[in-house]
Amino acid sequence: MSSSASQPQHHGTPQPNDVGQPRDVANSRDSQRQPAPAGPRAKGHRSALLGAMFLMATSAIGPGFITQTTVFTVQLGAAFAFAILLSILVDIAVQLNVWRVIGVSGLRAQELANSVLPGAGYVLAALVFLGGAVFNIGNIAGTGLGLNAMLGLDPKIGGAVSVVLAILIFLSKRAGLALDRMVVLLGAVMILLMLYVAVVAAPPVGEALKNTVLPEKVDFLVVTTLIGGTVGGYITYSGAHRMIDSGVSGVENVNAVSRSSVLGILVTCVMRVLLFLAIFGVVAGGVTLAGDNMAAEAFGAAAGEIGVRIFGVVLWAAALTSVIGAAFTSISFVTSSTGSTRTRNLLTVGFILVCAVLYLVLGKAPQTLLVFAGAFNGLILPFGFAILLWVGWRRRDLLHGYRYPVWLLVVGVLAWLLTVYLAWNSLAGLAKLWA
Repeated sequence: MSSSASQPQHHGTPQPNDVGQPRDVANSRDSQRQPAPAGPRAKGHRSALLGAMFLMATSAIGPGFITQTTVFTVQLGAAFAFAILLSILVDIAVQLNVWRVIGVSGLRAQELANSVLPGAGYVLAALVFLGGAVFNIGNIAGTGLGLNAMLGLDPKIGGAVSVVLAILIFLSKRAGLALDRMVVLLGAVMILLMLYVAVVAAPPVGEALKNTVLPEKVDFLVVTTLIGGTVGGYITYSGAHRMIDSGVSGVENVNAVSRSSVLGILVTCVMRVLLFLAIFGVVAGGVTLAGDNMAAEAFGAAAGEIGVRIFGVVLWAAALTSVIGAAFTSISFVTSSTGSTRTRNLLTVGFILVCAVLYLVLGKAPQTLLVFAGAFNGLILPFGFAILLWVGWRRRDLLHGYRYPVWLLVVGVLAWLLTVYLAWNSLAGLAKLWA
């Protein structure tokens, strides 16, 4: 990162900047799109969009969300349904705008930021990279806990094994294809297993539905932490960055971009609701969860020994896909979109290794670290999202002349105002949470 980006002077031709900014944005992106089909009709594009959808969904449903759901359901009971609803609504508003702006422009978030305000891309990249590192330490801890519940392995050994698997994905000759297939497979496994546990837990659905719209209690730190853990930090950009890296971008693909973002959000919503119902069914049944791994206790109470094993699979799958998503997205913020794919993959491997070492050195309790990461990312969200909304509102040159839908912009601004308010409320709670 040498010099700040300068303000673009001509239509669609931003000047160079070093946080992933191409030397000639418009020309390089146009030339990259020319060989591509007018829409994602090719099998490769469909596969890439499916992978981007599941990368977004599985990044949102990582070990942090599993931990948060358990802890907060114990604290709030049925009232936690309101926090989930609010997070889903914010998620929809955020992701529809993020995918639309990034997809139509064909530029990464930090490239857009540097085009809007020289140096802003550097700040955004630093924030996302730091948040991604914090989150990934927790993600690796989650893989260790998952394999411990699944196979009885020592958590540190389980974390090391999972790190090796993640590294092998990025070292493979077709890393992009391997990444897409892995997140789709593990995402499907999580949905099926959580559906089974939610059914056998037999939660009082009526009480949950009532509290969804008329909560008995509202906790702003809980809501902020949940939003931060599902659309904050690197998670905001994971699917969109994967999509444009696969070659799907531009005004001609706007319908496919929007459709993919909505489907990805729906996958995320299904996973969230099923997990909450599974935990809530146990809590509502009178089971007291008070150990170091309350989520495992909840699954065990719902389905016995097989429930503990299922929890292990779900947690491990959620954690591993989040390790992959955090590493991929964090590195995408500090490398050039026109650079060598091999170099980016090697840097991603290095990022994973550093996070693994930090996890072993810090020795923090996984639940505390994961919840903290969600709250921290909730503070990052308003900054990057504001820049993308500005592009949609004022920078048609970066969108290749595309007229941004007013309704989508209004929804995005309302969501942004909420994230600012929630982030402000979380500031005091963060210090207490970490202590």
